[in-house]
Amino acid sequence: MLRIFLFGCLLLPLLSAVANPAAGDPEKDPSVAPLLEELTRTKLSKTAEVLDRLSAAGGDGMLPLFETMLQGRLYFRKQDLTLVAIKKFPSGEWLASDVFSGTEIGPVDKKSVKKIRVNNKLRVYLRQTIARMQLNAEDPQVRLSAVNTMLGKVDGPSAGELWTLLANEANREVKEALEQALALHDLQNSDDILRRVAALEHLSASLHPIVRNEINRLLERNQDGDFLEPDKAVRTAAESAMQRIEGRIRFFGFVEQLFFGLSMGSVFLLAAIGLSITFGVMGVINMAHGEMMMIGAYTTYVVQLLMPNMIDHSLWVAIPAAFLIAGLVGIAIERGVIRFLQGRPLETLLATFGISLILQQAVRTIFSPLNRQVATPEWMSGSLEINAVLSITYNRLYILIFALLVFAVLQLVLNKTSLGLNVRAVSQNRDMAKAIGIKTEWVDAMTFGLGSGVAGVAGVALSQLTNVGPNLGQSYIIDSFMVVVFGGVGNLLGTLVGGFTLGIANKFLEPVTGAVLANILILVFIILFIQKRPKGLFPQKGRAAND
Repeated sequence: MLRIFLFGCLLLPLLSAVANPAAGDPEKDPSVAPLLEELTRTKLSKTAEVLDRLSAAGGDGMLPLFETMLQGRLYFRKQDLTLVAIKKFPSGEWLASDVFSGTEIGPVDKKSVKKIRVNNKLRVYLRQTIARMQLNAEDPQVRLSAVNTMLGKVDGPSAGELWTLLANEANREVKEALEQALALHDLQNSDDILRRVAALEHLSASLHPIVRNEINRLLERNQDGDFLEPDKAVRTAAESAMQRIEGRIRFFGFVEQLFFGLSMGSVFLLAAIGLSITFGVMGVINMAHGEMMMIGAYTTYVVQLLMPNMIDHSLWVAIPAAFLIAGLVGIAIERGVIRFLQGRPLETLLATFGISLILQQAVRTIFSPLNRQVATPEWMSGSLEINAVLSITYNRLYILIFALLVFAVLQLVLNKTSLGLNVRAVSQNRDMAKAIGIKTEWVDAMTFGLGSGVAGVAGVALSQLTNVGPNLGQSYIIDSFMVVVFGGVGNLLGTLVGGFTLGIANKFLEPVTGAVLANILILVFIILFIQKRPKGLFPQKGRAAND
């Protein structure tokens, strides 16, 4: 008996499929197939009526059809009026696939198919219909997107459907969106004053532009100076709601400015942290530091050329590659030029300035003077939307985190390794370090290489924010020196604080004074600050530091 039962369970779906071949295939449904054929013949003005009947007959199964039509990819074959989805390639090839299953059919001749036309009115209809279909989707994000699409466009029947969905919705975010849509519907359509006031109280927590526009409309006046909203209680509630919304917008605007400031500060930190090491230990004014960043950025470009199909992983290769290449170039500069100019800062300034020009010209010769675009990996693209007025771009967020990681690694290197111990000894008292047996020349080479390598890593980060060109480093060298001098020469904590302080100050001054004047004011501030504290926020300690 058990075997018969199991056999019956296996056989039943097969019998159902034979008895109902249209199951799972809307095109073979006897109630849908004639409408699909009618869609290929109907006039544009009558298309919405046909789509209404398709939606009623096919339900959610029509969603792929409506989405394909909204994308402008819905065609039909002239010979048999079969609907197909067309994908066009830059080569000129047209590839057809099944509208509902997505199964690839193959290349088609352009003349053998005809497009189902769509106008703006029809696009609005399609978006609203797709949103209603997606309200019952399993994915909460799909439901949330559907509710937001319907915001401000909810009619009576839709409101009843949304109330039913609200009673059964478990996801908090979707539930809040449903409540917002229904409150906006009450505000727009209800005749009950108390209900409209309650809706305004609920909407005062929303930052959505549609909600703000609707509340602002209640406070507008006509040509005679009278309010468009006749009821005083509703206007009072609208004013209160608008004040609350504007207060939150100002707060999130402050948070956004703070994030941009931290983002700029992280760029300053990456650009200056290597310079802080070389300047603090060796006393070298390295004008070629910006070119180390340029080398790191071009390394990223070359790595992506070598890994065209692995852009998402290219940065993980570019970071160590940029560190090694820029570090080796730095060691070569130190061994070939800097060591012969020990203790002569003016000569090192002129020499490194000359080296920077040589490196720039070398890059122009190899890569041409034109800027190079470095692709952004998919995981760094887009933004994190906190709410309707605040979003954080992923590339700047990751660079902020990356800058802090580089800072933490350098702190570990300088505090927990023998190289770091030697670097600190040489930076505090070079003569004493040499007297106790520390190979100061080796420390100088490794320090310059380390600082240059970190600058190369900074170039990898900068390649994700700006175009890569021969003059990339020149845009950051002055800011790097300002950060180092402001924070304290040779002090990494000072570089961290200085970088973020100047970045935040710059971003908060820019909207008030403009970008150029903001930079001038910051420079004036640093000049005045150095007059008061010549050694910066965190002066270096040691006998040599007190000379």
